[in-house]
Amino acid sequence: MVEKPTIHSAVVAVGEELLSGQTTDTNGSWLSQRLASLGAPVFRRWVVGDRPSEIQDAVRAAVDVAELVIVTGGLGPTEDDLTRRAVADCLGLDLVVDPVLLQGLRDRFRVRGHADLPPSNLVQAEVPEGAEVLPNATGSAPGLWIDVAGRLVTLLPGVPREMRGIFDEELAPRVRERFGSRLSPLVERTFHTTGIPESVLGERIETVRGQIPSGVRIASLPDLRGVSIRIATRSSEEGGRVCLDQAEAVLEPIIGPYRFDAASGSLIEALARELIDAGLSMTVAESCTGGLMAKRITDLPGSSAYFHGGVVAYADRVKVDVLGVDETVLLDDGAVSEAVAVGMARGAAELFRADVAVGVTGVAGPEGGSKGKPVGLVWYAASVQGRVESANKVFSGDREAVREQAAQAAFLLVFRMLTDRL
Repeated sequence: MVEKPTIHSAVVAVGEELLSGQTTDTNGSWLSQRLASLGAPVFRRWVVGDRPSEIQDAVRAAVDVAELVIVTGGLGPTEDDLTRRAVADCLGLDLVVDPVLLQGLRDRFRVRGHADLPPSNLVQAEVPEGAEVLPNATGSAPGLWIDVAGRLVTLLPGVPREMRGIFDEELAPRVRERFGSRLSPLVERTFHTTGIPESVLGERIETVRGQIPSGVRIASLPDLRGVSIRIATRSSEEGGRVCLDQAEAVLEPIIGPYRFDAASGSLIEALARELIDAGLSMTVAESCTGGLMAKRITDLPGSSAYFHGGVVAYADRVKVDVLGVDETVLLDDGAVSEAVAVGMARGAAELFRADVAVGVTGVAGPEGGSKGKPVGLVWYAASVQGRVESANKVFSGDREAVREQAAQAAFLLVFRMLTDRL
């Protein structure tokens, strides 16, 4: 039986837009990650609307199960910003005007060209009696720290940038000071893999799980581009590193062939590093991916150091006239074929005078497939300084999924050629 962590946290996110699905509760996810790293993992989370009774019910339930409760949202000046009053009533506290906070609000609006503080903003100077104000460096709604019989209830703005700033600058240091050695910071590492299905990777990891130190947890985080493996422990920082070293040594033979190192988790980052280190330039010729590969490359700052450009050769005529693909090959083999993918890669390398080029052609769907060339079939080829490799796969999922997987597979082919891991 796994022991519960010493400190429990709970998060209450307030906002009708969260319930309706118009806005995703990114604050709750971000807080869960931060609190876990801090050593006070979230035990439960609530999402409630802008109604006092719902806010109060959630806060009461949170206080029952957690020593640290964080409420986000509903601290603004509008009529539906009811969190401050609802929480004060729930905790049996009066709201009082904080003169320092009030003057700060007046100064803030005066600097912005307003002679008077709008009446609606006066509520932002009200705080539950006994609460400590947590300054907001980027907005008008402050955070509030309330100590209620040893339970801490903290109110933070719902605007993500403001909420994160107050948490990192004001709240986290207070939590460390308050709970000290009772915190169990999470020590973790993440390994990024691509080119292997989650189920296959999971089965292989299961064969060595018994060799992993007992205090280390393993989580699999899949998406269309690959699978990230996260290992974590709540041992002391030094002891945790030792445990993670042991776990990594056990996992390396399994994940090594599919692993790439990138702080962002993107294969493009790892690929860019190889290109820059080798002094190579790159280009892409895309059909079914429709510019996605060029976008992913240029999404990474500094890509102009190695990326020359690309062609979206969607029509067969563009493949022939721009990239120089042999028209006979198109007629004989069809647009979705190894010969065309190779021709696109070679043509792009010559057109852009690039060292590395990729050609991708396929059936993204949902229509256009045939018995011999089903929806999801993609041929891709890479030319690295004249050496050409090609491959094909039938990807599953909708049009977006096929395109994402096709781009990733093509990038992986280049990466493996550059790192001699074919």
